[in-house]
Amino acid sequence: MSASLPVQPRLLVLDDDPTGSQCVAGVSAAFDLDPAIPADLLADGSGACFVLTNSRALDEGDAVALNRRIVGGVLDRLEDPAGLHVISRSDSTLRGHVIAEPEAIADALAEKGIEVDAFLFCPAMIEAGRFTEGDVHFAVVDGEARRVEDTDFARDATFGYSNSDLRAFLQERSGGAVAAGDVLSISLDDIREGGVDRVAAVLTGARSRTWVVVNATEYSDMDVVAEAVRRLQADGRVFVTRCGPSFVRPLAGQSSAVVLGEADLPVASGRGEHGLVVVGSHVGLTTQQLEVVQQRGALTEFELDVEALLDPERRDQHLEETIAAIRSGLDGSDCVVYTSRTLVSTDSKEESLAIARSVSDAVVAVVQGVRPARPAWVVAKGGITSHEVAASGLGIRRATVAGQFFPGQISLFTAEDAPEDVLGVPYVVFPGNVGGREALADVIDRLRAAVAAAA
Repeated sequence: MSASLPVQPRLLVLDDDPTGSQCVAGVSAAFDLDPAIPADLLADGSGACFVLTNSRALDEGDAVALNRRIVGGVLDRLEDPAGLHVISRSDSTLRGHVIAEPEAIADALAEKGIEVDAFLFCPAMIEAGRFTEGDVHFAVVDGEARRVEDTDFARDATFGYSNSDLRAFLQERSGGAVAAGDVLSISLDDIREGGVDRVAAVLTGARSRTWVVVNATEYSDMDVVAEAVRRLQADGRVFVTRCGPSFVRPLAGQSSAVVLGEADLPVASGRGEHGLVVVGSHVGLTTQQLEVVQQRGALTEFELDVEALLDPERRDQHLEETIAAIRSGLDGSDCVVYTSRTLVSTDSKEESLAIARSVSDAVVAVVQGVRPARPAWVVAKGGITSHEVAASGLGIRRATVAGQFFPGQISLFTAEDAPEDVLGVPYVVFPGNVGGREALADVIDRLRAAVAAAA
């Protein structure tokens, strides 16, 4: 194919957290991990599909195995994998299996005779104030741009780090397997002064899984890089990208945010008049947002008592009573169910994980039990919560990202492959640490207004 001809993006996006599609619209997202779903969607040689792997919650070995299984399964089902760009979409503050997952993807491609020239590393999320300049990654905290090594993100118990310079960061996270001096960089000068030709020249220097840092402080920077990538892909070059949410948009050929107004919010027919909010996240911002919802009133509140859920003698009765109460409550008002705000944990990582799983299973059981009441819409607050509610609570296998409530933040999904009683239901994926204090209450108000307008 000539490099002068336009290339339609063909993107397989493995998303390690369910909230990564916040910057795109009109794309499919698979909650089910069956490779046949993305393979069918990508069979015509174009388009984009997110697979919500939730692999940031897995240990490295399980994450690697999952990435290899999905990519290998997709390749097995595609008659012609030419032009496929696999994206490992992850955290804009550098958490996650940064090295292992792209390597796993490259290994899966190599098994099919496809050798990767470069790993593109672009963790920017412009809307959240995360950007890279001079190879150093920054995050805006309390209105101030800080090197990410100086933020709480760098002290993450599982994925902590000490370097904001992305070349040094890659060396640190790889245990020295990736030498900082071997990492290429696409600078802002390359992008803004040299343009597509200069960026393409830098990328042409990459051979055999070279890591390349992509500097970007605004979308126009990533637009230039995406165009250079498409040009080189047309000449047969192969890239695997590790990025935050923002870079997916230009790689997918999309140029702007799709912010949904009241008229854009779908309302499924044959359902009740009231919606359900499920809050699982325990971060401080989520608690503040929940407090605003409570202050505005108009929602009936239900608390899942974590101590009762962890008591085998009280768990089943507590769940049964809560489910019955919510189903009854939905007859007359919108409802919010949240786990008690006191975090129960132990010094044992294994016991803490068991507690988290027990609580998550309880949240899923509540959603499953409430489904027969046919809520008009569902909002899930928290990354893991949003995945479990969709995949296990509602049985959604595939959905379409309709757009966002705010630029680059808080996606609305419409179920496409799901049980009949869930099809068409507006489903909001609301990350735990996103939005201002009023954001959750504002989203609820807009959904309620859409239902009222359709009545």
